[in-house]
Parts: sequence; C-alpha cells; structure tokens
Amino acid sequence: MAIEIERKFLINKEKWNALPKPESKFIRQGYITTDAEKTIRVRITGNEAYLTIKGKTTGFSRTEIECTIPATTATEMLQQFAITEIIKERYRLPYQQHIWEVDVFHGKNEGLIVAEIELENESVIFEKPDWVAEEVTDDSRYYNSNLSLNPFLNW
Repeated sequence: MAIEIERKFLINKEKWNALPKPESKFIRQGYITTDAEKTIRVRITGNEAYLTIKGKTTGFSRTEIECTIPATTATEMLQQFAITEIIKERYRLPYQQHIWEVDVFHGKNEGLIVAEIELENESVIFEKPDWVAEEVTDDSRYYNSNLSLNPFLNW
C-alpha cells in the first residue's frame, strides 16, 4: 500500500489568471463511499480511468490504493454506484523540485481553485510559487470527497 502525503492551498486568482498555463486535463470523479475512515472514488480523465481507495487522513498523510480500470467500466460505475460527483480541470506545473497540481473546479464548485503538492514525507521543506496563497490542508471542507457532498457554492 502506498502512502499519499499531500498539502493543499488556495490560489491568488489574480496571479493565477496572469500565469501562462500548460494544457489542462478534464476530470470527472464520483464517490462510491465517503466517510471519516475511507473514501472510494472513480475517476475518468481523458481515456484513462482509475478506482481509488483512500484511508483516514492523519497529519498530511493517508493510505492510498489506486488501480487503472477500463474507461467504460468507470463510466458504468459512475452511473450506477456514485453517490456524489465533482468536475474539474487539472493543471500540472513544475516549480523548484516539485510538481504542483492545480484544480479549477466546475459545476457546484465553480470559482474554487485549489493547488496541491505531494511530498516524499511530512517534513519536506518546499518553496511556494507566488500564486499559491493560504494553506487549507487542515480544512476538511476542501477534501474533494467533501466538496462533492457540500459544494463550494453552498458555503
């Protein structure tokens, strides 16, 4: 089993909008289950699809198991089993020695932009780009699974 170590940040929208960006990937992801102990999600991005199980977050870390599945199977799973869903575009931007993944949300989470950085361990020190603003790692409202249940537009 892999351990995901991730930190989340809000974006300075003015600086983000002025930034030249790489091509984004459209992501549709639905949740089969989402509770404090685990989430089970199905994600489709382009022609690729994944089934992911994530454990409870402790600090910045949680257990993650991810498997590639056929896109047709993922579509069927989303239609038949997903209780909630989110739609977003993802940009991958290198900065220093890391890759920042920036999610621009659509639908009921329109207006929300979140940057994530995955780290090798919780004590890694990293430099933030100037377009990265407030850290929200500890705010569970920004977990994708929670955004699917309580969208940004409801806040």
